[in-house]
Amino acid sequence: MAQVRMTTDKPRASWHAEPVEEVVALLGTGPEGLSSGETRSRLALYGPNQLPEEAPPSALELLVRQMRSPLIYILIVAFLVTLALAEYIDAGVIAAVLIINSTIGFVQERQADRSVRALGRLLTPVATVVRDGQTKATNSRELVPGDRVQLETGQHVPADLRIAASNGLLVDESLLTGESEPTAKQPDPVEAAVPPHDRTNMVYTGTTVVRGRGFGYVVATGTRTQVGEIATHMREAALTTTPLQRHVARLSQIIGIVVAVAALIAFGIGIAAGETVNEMFLVAVALAVSAVPEGLPVAFTITLALGVRRMAERDAIVRQLPAVETLGSTTVIGSDKTGTLTQNRMAVQRIWTADEQLDVPSRHAPLQMNGAHLGKPTPLDFVLLAGALANEAEIHSDATTGDAGFGDPTELALLTAASNFGRPPATIRSQYPVHTSLPFEPERQYSAVVVRLAGDQTNQYLTLVKGAPERLGRFCTRIATRERLVEFNAASVEEAAESMARDGQRVLAMAYRFDKEPPADLENLHGLTFAGMQGLIDPPRVGVEDAIQGCRDAGIRVLMITGDHATTAMAIGSRIGLDATPDTVMSGIDVEPLSDSELRDRVRTTSIYARVTPEQKLRIVQALRDNGEIVAVTGDGVNDAPALRAADIGVAMGLNGTDVAREAADMVLTDDDFTSIYDAVREGRVTFDNLRKVTFFLVATNVAEILAVLTALTLGWPLPFRPAQILWLNLVTEGVQDVALAFEPGESGVVHRQPRPAGEGIINRVLWERTLIAGIVMTVGTLLLFRWQTNLGTSLAQAQTVALTTMVMFEAVQVFNARTSGSIFRSNPLSNPFLLVATLAALGLHIGALYFPPTQTVLRVEPLPLSNWAWIILVSLSIILFMELHKFLRRDRRQPSEAAMSH
Repeated sequence: MAQVRMTTDKPRASWHAEPVEEVVALLGTGPEGLSSGETRSRLALYGPNQLPEEAPPSALELLVRQMRSPLIYILIVAFLVTLALAEYIDAGVIAAVLIINSTIGFVQERQADRSVRALGRLLTPVATVVRDGQTKATNSRELVPGDRVQLETGQHVPADLRIAASNGLLVDESLLTGESEPTAKQPDPVEAAVPPHDRTNMVYTGTTVVRGRGFGYVVATGTRTQVGEIATHMREAALTTTPLQRHVARLSQIIGIVVAVAALIAFGIGIAAGETVNEMFLVAVALAVSAVPEGLPVAFTITLALGVRRMAERDAIVRQLPAVETLGSTTVIGSDKTGTLTQNRMAVQRIWTADEQLDVPSRHAPLQMNGAHLGKPTPLDFVLLAGALANEAEIHSDATTGDAGFGDPTELALLTAASNFGRPPATIRSQYPVHTSLPFEPERQYSAVVVRLAGDQTNQYLTLVKGAPERLGRFCTRIATRERLVEFNAASVEEAAESMARDGQRVLAMAYRFDKEPPADLENLHGLTFAGMQGLIDPPRVGVEDAIQGCRDAGIRVLMITGDHATTAMAIGSRIGLDATPDTVMSGIDVEPLSDSELRDRVRTTSIYARVTPEQKLRIVQALRDNGEIVAVTGDGVNDAPALRAADIGVAMGLNGTDVAREAADMVLTDDDFTSIYDAVREGRVTFDNLRKVTFFLVATNVAEILAVLTALTLGWPLPFRPAQILWLNLVTEGVQDVALAFEPGESGVVHRQPRPAGEGIINRVLWERTLIAGIVMTVGTLLLFRWQTNLGTSLAQAQTVALTTMVMFEAVQVFNARTSGSIFRSNPLSNPFLLVATLAALGLHIGALYFPPTQTVLRVEPLPLSNWAWIILVSLSIILFMELHKFLRRDRRQPSEAAMSH
């Protein structure tokens, strides 16, 4: 067979605007498809029809990622300095901290990445293609531009195709456009300027044929497809940093400045007092070590890892640790509609007849059926019969709720409605065998079926018709009521249909006629009786309305951003509690002409965005972020991927989502349910609160250590702590308790408070005040006992042991102050039993170190007499008085986020 070469090697942007004949000529193909030789040449030129998969992060990449924290940078500098000074014990301890922190983060993120990739599709898609004049199945990766591909019900579209022939072809394009209703496809050219979701003669990679058949020619493969272009842009987009990463960076800058200033002050004081440069350099290093909260990175990592585990129990997989807190900081959630807020399946919501309007039950609510002879049927009977019999879908016998079946989602919904009214489709079809049928065609706007009736009735045949109300109205002369048939009133039917459509329902009408003989021509119907209408909608997910209200109570705006029609989006939005009025709805055509500044103004008041393209969705997300919002975006389709990547946190669907969406997301919902996001918000807020408690506890004790060393130097006293003792404080006694704070169960009402101000750091103003007060109290108490011991003439080692033990006891008391901003006396110590055990363990470790010879040598400590213990305990308890006084004075002036941490 002679093969015509393609006239262009570049994909055309206007295949949809060309007649089929021109497309065939440009592609160098024909009805017999490509030859095998031409296929091989084009495959070499264009490459395989697949998207390049993003390689999983290597072990080295994951390990390096754990080091990308300013806190870790400070620890690395401290490690190098102590190593250079031959302080090998101190250097070894810091190295252990770095190893532990990296290991925890590495294991958690590797496990999350594997979980997400396990959700990917495992099957290799197969395409039906015509080559060398023969139809055969082939791996879709081997498709090339010019291939002729056959399409049938249930198939996934394997590449971007220009439709050449269509027979009732309906395609579900929700993963690309967000529209819940299938799109009818036909071969005629359309305007060049129409957007992809309105190109009725094109089908795109990954979409699904829900009904009909046809064929088309491949015009784009791999990265040149619509899906491929979106995936490429998504991968090229810069990754955003999470709010927590920004807060940690800011805190690290503060710590770094404090370390440098404290070290310089100490060095200057010593030189002014006549000390040698070498000696004061060692003192400055010791002070720097005391200023760095070595346990903070490990405590942060463990706290985040616990948050990840709690979120996993709520059906949310977090891919990177810092993202676990972002959802708790979120101020806006931009949610996709189809499959996230809704169930991504059509369902009959209302049935209209001349006598009544019925809400369709979600469970079985059987009504008595009059048997195969129909007896005296009601209009409802005919509505349900027409919906179930003029129907090409199949529903499983055990799937009466419509959760499983095969065929057009609309027709599956009609079968489900019949089941829910006690008319199982299998029973109906066995009682009313089909004589002839006329399948649905978009141009015809209706389908029809003729069934043979049992018994000796005069009229042996029943014609049932289902289609668009305006189309069936032309065939009807009467309308059925329960009592009799009356003259058909087109105006009343049209008004009812418009009312249902305004509620976002897709309306189908049903009509019937009894005949003595089967109709000869179902293309020319007349004299029908109008039975009624069924209104269908993609129903909201169970619990989503409560979840949205919960988000509103938590100070989070929920927006709907969908590719579906504005009318449908408004109807769903109104039903689930969104602010759905004409003033709060924008369509993509409204977004397109706006400048960035104009869009930033509009997004402040808009709740629903309909018919938006992926590029417009991305602009909306960026405008929200430019306004200072912390934005979470949910989605399942390829069209959602750019916005998922650009958001502060992208949330993808794990069950029905695409691989591209999961790749772009920071978090994946394994149940595809918006209500899981609301649950995860609480876990995110609990995680941040615990990070805040850990930070407050560690920073306050480190401030005390810095002040104690600087004060001693200023007064000309010996140092109250040795470097190894400071590391013992920061890593062992503190390290046990700060990890325990990560297990705090969460304050009451945490999910009902307003989000934190965008600029508020991990430690806010109130906690900085409390940090300074706690640091001063611990410094004064520690130095008083240290000076008392030196005045008694005890050894320096004994005095330093008293100072060290006093600080350890202060920590044991302060950790319970840190777990609540309310009164410590109203806090239940058993609500976090791990903290109680950890505190006792820390004290036990320290007491053991005082009497265990190896630790006595390393730490240079000595056993303490009981009289010293009594004074140490009494002084350390004094911090409760000062903390309670500050909490009382600040009770009415606390910031909302701080006040909400109280019990």
